Amino acid sequence: MADFGEILQNIGEFGLFQRIILFALALPIAWDQFSCIYFVQSDPEHHCNTDWILAAHPNLSREEQLNLTVPRQEDGTFSRCLMFAPVDWNITSIRELGLNETTGCQDGWVYSSTLYIATIVTDFDLVCDRAPLFQVVQTVGMVGSIIGSVISGLLAEWFGRKPIIQISLVLVATFSATSLTIHNIYLFLMCHFLMGAGYGGYGLNAIILATEWMGISKRSWAPGVIQLVETIGQCVITGLVYAIRDWRVTQSITAALYAVSLIYIWYAHFLLFPLCFTTLIDKYILNRLTPESARWLLTRGRTDEAKQLIDKVAKINKRNPPQFLQTPVLTIIFQICHFGKEIIISAVTN
Repeated sequence: MADFGEILQNIGEFGLFQRIILFALALPIAWDQFSCIYFVQSDPEHHCNTDWILAAHPNLSREEQLNLTVPRQEDGTFSRCLMFAPVDWNITSIRELGLNETTGCQDGWVYSSTLYIATIVTDFDLVCDRAPLFQVVQTVGMVGSIIGSVISGLLAEWFGRKPIIQISLVLVATFSATSLTIHNIYLFLMCHFLMGAGYGGYGLNAIILATEWMGISKRSWAPGVIQLVETIGQCVITGLVYAIRDWRVTQSITAALYAVSLIYIWYAHFLLFPLCFTTLIDKYILNRLTPESARWLLTRGRTDEAKQLIDKVAKINKRNPPQFLQTPVLTIIFQICHFGKEIIISAVTN
């Protein structure tokens, strides 16, 4: 009679296998998919694009163009959100009569004195009446992360931790890359939501998978290390943002890093099981699988797969597998109550 905690005590609670899998699962968390909102100059200097007047006189200086086409505010500065309505006059008439009718910006904005080369504010014109959309971008990402965590947690109970982790990374990598090509704020919001959903789903299930492979005495290492790596990653991304100063370039770097992470997470056994496999057949079959939670496999009655994983982990950790795993006939019964708590695990040998 043994529970899974006793099995981990036999094969190693925090051996080489657990350290490798913890590092492998923690690393993608460092590539923060929300790097676009690190460009925090949310209200750069700007005014309406009034290049329409250049048709009347293409050699106007910037200062004269603004004086003729943009009204001034009470403090004497040029309006950020209003312009004089375009007219079909020659430049002499405009100078002599002046323009009085104002309207909102019709052809976008011109930005100056910005800290960055390009931000989501300047690329999507999130100023004036569109300024609240910048806060919406941040909110949509967080909402996506929450919803992704809830849904992926439920799906992971049905289909396993491994496939949900992989699908979550596919979401993040795909929509991180897709957002680079988008020039419509509403499509960008949709991509940002799906990125958040994938990020939340990955983070939750990475912690669960790492935790379920660790013994009770070391279990707090999984969330601790993963959150620490996330914090370090945010510091690195912040420095990257400051150095590059273009959100699309920074986003392309994080998207590429997620793609690399997806490859090694999908083929995680290239890192793990070659340490203990001696036959080419073993490597060919099992190197194409990421390590599922043996605890979850047992709860689903997939005892042969769980036994195989437990045996390989024991070899990686240079420990002897539990004796009851080496008997010719083994049945492990794992039943779970409606609240997901473990009730029984038993080994029956003949």
